[in-house]
Amino acid sequence: MILTHNTETVTQQYNAASEEDTNDHYEQDMAPEPELEAIEVVVEKIAERRRQITAKVEISRPPEIVWKVLTNYEALPEFVPSLHSSKRLEHPQPGGIRVEQIGRERLLKLNFNARVVLDLFESFPTEISFQMVEGDFKEYSGSWVLQPCDNDQSTTNLCYTLTVHPKRLMPVSLIEQRLGKGLRVNLHAIKKHVESE
Repeated sequence: MILTHNTETVTQQYNAASEEDTNDHYEQDMAPEPELEAIEVVVEKIAERRRQITAKVEISRPPEIVWKVLTNYEALPEFVPSLHSSKRLEHPQPGGIRVEQIGRERLLKLNFNARVVLDLFESFPTEISFQMVEGDFKEYSGSWVLQPCDNDQSTTNLCYTLTVHPKRLMPVSLIEQRLGKGLRVNLHAIKKHVESE
């Protein structure tokens, strides 16, 4: 999810938006560098083309408030920079949650879209896990974990974990770079939005 996602990845689909428009939009979404560096991102190589990415941020709101924002799936593109669209789809099982997300990213001076259809599983108010059922990857799964801070129950430690296995057309090294930077931007945007609530 998102995120990302994101989320921050590539497909063969070319997006015809102009270079100037994309650069302007990206610069508007960028946070000051110290604020981005405060968001911890770790990329782990699981296999030759399989990666696990973990990102963490502290948000000055309780988990219930963060949860409300994250589970309003169709509103996420309003404040998550790389998420072009996010919409609920009909799920084959009663009560199931299925979301289609399209991420937009700029790579090698071209704009690309990546599409995933995710099944989501909610465990209020601590975890949202997701699994790709259709999309532009061999594998795309992960979770959001929300935990109150030990010394302040009104503050949330938010941890996003993604396991991704791109298709052969996607260069892994480039995806790693974009995921690292893109996740920092996205999590900062989520933090800023939640704290404004």
